[in-house]
Amino acid sequence: MNTFIKQGWFADFEAGNFYQGRLTVESGIVKEIWEVEGSRSAWPAPSTENPLILPGLVDAHIHIESSMVLPSRFSQKAVEFGTVATVSDPHEIANVLGNEGIRFMAADAARGFPVVRFTAPSCVPATPLEESGAVLEAADLQVLFEEDLVVALGEVMNFPGVIGKDPGILAKLNLAVRYGMPVDGHAPGLSGTALQKYVDAGISTDHECFSIAEAREKIALGMKILIREGSAARNFEALWPLIDEFPDRVMLCTDDFHPDDLELGHMDRLIRRGLKKGLDFFNLYRAATFNPMEHYRLKTGRLRTGDPADFIIVKGLDDFTITATYLGGYPVFGDGALPVPLQGVTPINQFNTGKITPEDLLVRGSSGRYRVILAMDGELITQAESAELAEIQGFIYPDAKRDILKIAVVNRYRKAPVAIGFITGFGLKEGAMASSIAHDSHNIVAVGTDERTLAEAINLVIEHQGGISVWSSGSSECLPLPVAGLMSTLSVSETAEKYRCLTQRAKDLGSELKAPFMTLSFMSLLVIPHLKLGDRGLFDGDNFTFVPLRLE
Repeated sequence: MNTFIKQGWFADFEAGNFYQGRLTVESGIVKEIWEVEGSRSAWPAPSTENPLILPGLVDAHIHIESSMVLPSRFSQKAVEFGTVATVSDPHEIANVLGNEGIRFMAADAARGFPVVRFTAPSCVPATPLEESGAVLEAADLQVLFEEDLVVALGEVMNFPGVIGKDPGILAKLNLAVRYGMPVDGHAPGLSGTALQKYVDAGISTDHECFSIAEAREKIALGMKILIREGSAARNFEALWPLIDEFPDRVMLCTDDFHPDDLELGHMDRLIRRGLKKGLDFFNLYRAATFNPMEHYRLKTGRLRTGDPADFIIVKGLDDFTITATYLGGYPVFGDGALPVPLQGVTPINQFNTGKITPEDLLVRGSSGRYRVILAMDGELITQAESAELAEIQGFIYPDAKRDILKIAVVNRYRKAPVAIGFITGFGLKEGAMASSIAHDSHNIVAVGTDERTLAEAINLVIEHQGGISVWSSGSSECLPLPVAGLMSTLSVSETAEKYRCLTQRAKDLGSELKAPFMTLSFMSLLVIPHLKLGDRGLFDGDNFTFVPLRLE
């Protein structure tokens, strides 16, 4: 029987204070926490001999695929920052490979630390208005529920389908009710009667709030709000007051988190940020631990007798430096934890398109006013703008001097005409960038200053059967993503270094976006307003209809 004792300071989340004590762990389970009498009134700064011992952190909503590494690689890095559980929606790989992709993710997660929990993707495809690699109906999801592979029904992005009582969506919602699973939401900007109908359908969370007024309305209707701080969408600054206002209704999450950010920290960064805002420690910490544990019924440690011994050791609250992480009573970071070598993996993929030519990217037309997508830094939504563009020998070309670039979406599942549009906000002065990470169907999306370099950047991704690339002045660079065109087989650090180089290349070409590839990946997500480009053309997210490039 494996037994050990840790002494230090502990947090009483019900009383809202700290006490000194001793933790006894037996066979991976918390056997006892003994309290030093009178210590609650003598709370000092923790010391090396008496550190702060806390429940491990939980990311309430993340897509592991967006880290561009496999779940096993992700878990090895996340534990360094105190993460003991994540609620991961694998709808990125599911859109490419269906249940085969989900099973692949689950099998790979089992090769790493037991951190990643999955939800059943509710919207594959996110919309029938674009082509994806798979379709998951309620019967497909039921298999996942029966095999206990998931803890919830993943984010329901098709809110028009919910409000309109689409039979396919209702079948999935009923499935979650039958198995007693919570249902995650995704309803940016939804309000009033439409929101009430959405909530009445049984959807209990939302991570898409952009304003505190929107979040308060949703909380008033019974929803729980996940405050998101990812690599592209960053809502913590707008929403952090909710943590003290509604301490039992708020959770923290990253949603989409790129490898260069993951290399520097995870949920611990949000704890530090909240403490600097002056938030109550117990409310803040509850949002990253107990609230998601209870909502998703996670079998992880709350540091109570009988719980799994999943905990972290923290140097102090001034900088919230994590010195050790334990899972099931076993040190996985610090305290003598041994490094775990990466296991080999055989990639799975679906890539069935051929290379394109610059001629495939030409736009025939006459001079006039054309619709232009406005990409906004740190936001998933776009704005719909327009610009006067002149005809040159029967064609309409991008205008890099005015930051009106060309955007293209190439169907990766079959040979099809390329969808083309115009976009502003990327700021490239020359060259092009391309990616096979294109939410949510993950066709190839690319932005460039001219047709030749745009085609070269796209073809580099096709050549590698997935990846992100930058092409300019005859030079090129690519991070291959052989697993479903979404993930590398490298470690987080190796992937992050290559990703940083590509990001810097994009910035060297003129982009001022914080995360240009993350922003690019959302330019074809049709369920996020206002103007996007799918593989079938330009899409008006407000009216849910395709629109022509040229304004009449």
